Order: sequence, then C-alpha cells, then structure tokens
Amino acid sequence: MGGPGEPPEGTPDGASNGADDEYRSVVFDESFIRAARLEEFSAQERLADHAPAVRRRMPMTPRRRGLSRQALLLVVLIAIAFGTALYMGVRHPYQTPQADRLADPLRMTVIPLTPQGRVPGGADADRLYAGSPAAQFRAGAEGITLPAARRTANFSDGQVVTALTTAKDYLVRSSLHPDVLTGGQTRPVRVLLDPEQLDQFDRSFAHPAADGRHAPIGWLVRFDPSRAELADRTIRVQGSLEAVETDAATLEVTSDHTFVYALRPAGAGDRAQVSLFTVRRELHFRFDRDDLRLHQAELVGSSLQAGPLSCAEDATNHLRPLLAGQTPEAGGPAGTDPYAPQGTAALCATLADSAQPRA
Repeated sequence: MGGPGEPPEGTPDGASNGADDEYRSVVFDESFIRAARLEEFSAQERLADHAPAVRRRMPMTPRRRGLSRQALLLVVLIAIAFGTALYMGVRHPYQTPQADRLADPLRMTVIPLTPQGRVPGGADADRLYAGSPAAQFRAGAEGITLPAARRTANFSDGQVVTALTTAKDYLVRSSLHPDVLTGGQTRPVRVLLDPEQLDQFDRSFAHPAADGRHAPIGWLVRFDPSRAELADRTIRVQGSLEAVETDAATLEVTSDHTFVYALRPAGAGDRAQVSLFTVRRELHFRFDRDDLRLHQAELVGSSLQAGPLSCAEDATNHLRPLLAGQTPEAGGPAGTDPYAPQGTAALCATLADSAQPRA
C-alpha cells in the first residue's frame, strides 16, 4: 500500500522514487485526473478582484430533457385514449342511420257501414252473439292470440315477442278497455305510443278533423257516451298478428282484428233492447330498438270499418251507433273538397245483411 502522499493506484510509471519525492504531493496520475471535478474561471471571474476561486458548473440536463419529452408524449397518448373511449361511449359503433329517423305520422281511414234496414236487437246479448258471425269468437284479450315468434336476421326471438306483445297491449287498451270505450279516457293508449307521435295524438283529441291524420277514431275505439253504453263487457274478438323485419333496424307488426260489441241506449237500463256493433281494425305498427326496449309502438297506419252507422253521421270524434230498431238517416257521407290541402275523401259503405245477427 502506498504512503499517505501516493496516488490511489500506486506510483505512476516512470516516476522517480528518490529525487522527485519532494514533488510527489503535486504529481497526479491519470486516475486522479479522471476522478477530479473540473471547474474553471469565467472571463468575468478572472477579471474581478473578489471573484470566487472557482465556479461550479451547472449539471448537464440531456437526460432530464429527454424525460420531459417522454412524459409529455405519455400525457398526449392518455388524452387520446380517453377521448376515444368517450366518443365510443356516446356514439355506439353499431348504430345505424335508421335508428335516428323521425317517427312517421299516423295515416288513418274510417269507413262507416250503414245497414240496409232496421237494426236487429234482442233482450239477451249471448243469444245475439250465438246468432251472429261472432258465435265462435273468443272473449276479450283471449281473442288476440300471438303467433309463434321466430327470430329474424337482425332481431332475436325475444325482440320479436316484445313487438307482438306491445301490439297486443295496444289493441287491448284501445279496443277493449271500458274506460276508453265509453269513459273518454285516452291515457291507457297514449302511454304506449312513441313520444314523437304524442303531438299528433294530442291534437287529434283537442281538434278532431276528418283529414286522415287527426281523427280520434283512428287511434282508438270509443262510443258517444250520450248515445250508447256497453250491455256486456265481454267483447268478442278474432283476428291475426304478423311480424316481419323490414330492415336491419326495424320490425313491423300488422294486426287485423274484428271486434263485436253488445250495446244498448245510454241510461236505458237492463230492460232495453241489445244490439251488436262490429268494428274491423287493421293497424300497422313499426318498432325500432328503442321502442322495443321501452315497450312502446309507432302506429303508422290505421284502417277502421264500423257499423251499423249512418253515413250522414260524423264518425270522426266518436262512433254513434245505430241501436236496436233504428234505421239509418237518409243522405250520404259529408261532401269531399278536392281543393282542400291534404284533404281526404269522405267514405261510406253498406253493411251486408249477413253481418247482422239473426234475432
């Protein structure tokens, strides 16, 4: 081991062991030079009287500068990932243009059926049913049967069942609900409609019009409460439901049902004669995925044939049935103005004798 004045790696090669001993304290080998901290005077420091002997060199910062770039790049990548996730969450990647379309307004047709003579009646509703074409019809909602549900290319079995069930619920509430038929209620039907159709629905009842768009009878069945009441709440029904896929975002359900009501004059009591009133409704429903999820329907088509009615009576707001023993008034339906914008022809047809019960 070297003495206290020797370099850490021993005596340098070629150094003298004797004559130069007095200079050994100021002789530095390569190891000392490599380990030394280099410091130097600046020009200003060399000129100043009281400048410090040395100036500390600022540490070099290439590594710190590199770390800042990496941190900045990481922040940018995180921001891009977060923005992408947010965008994908707001707009579903499988959304189709059809899902954003507006609901179509309901188009409706109402055709009164006028009898050729006196309306038959009887004391008992069951006997009238038994002598009519409705003898084999089922009672109430049991007459609205659901077909076997089969999945389509873009809709599952469960979604098809939901569409059919919603259509059935609409038929029950709009054609069989006693408070709707004679009590003037509309809410049981309204809550099943697509929200985009509610303005048209509300306007139909606030301002009824025979324009093919705003007739309450296009949305539901209801009788003039001052004219008739139900003699039997067990309404006879028969018909069919069919569901088809029209595009990747839409299911359509078509219903075709005949409803037969037993009626008597309003306030006449149980002894009054009973007559039958027949309504055939063909409805066209449309469902997108939101409708299926919310159990609501878009009603786009409604065709109604009902009788016995008088062609001279206005059937836009209420049905005003001809009851037992009554005959139709003379005259045809209201006039049609071909110049009226969005006008709809007033229609009327004759009720066949075979559709009347054999009293």
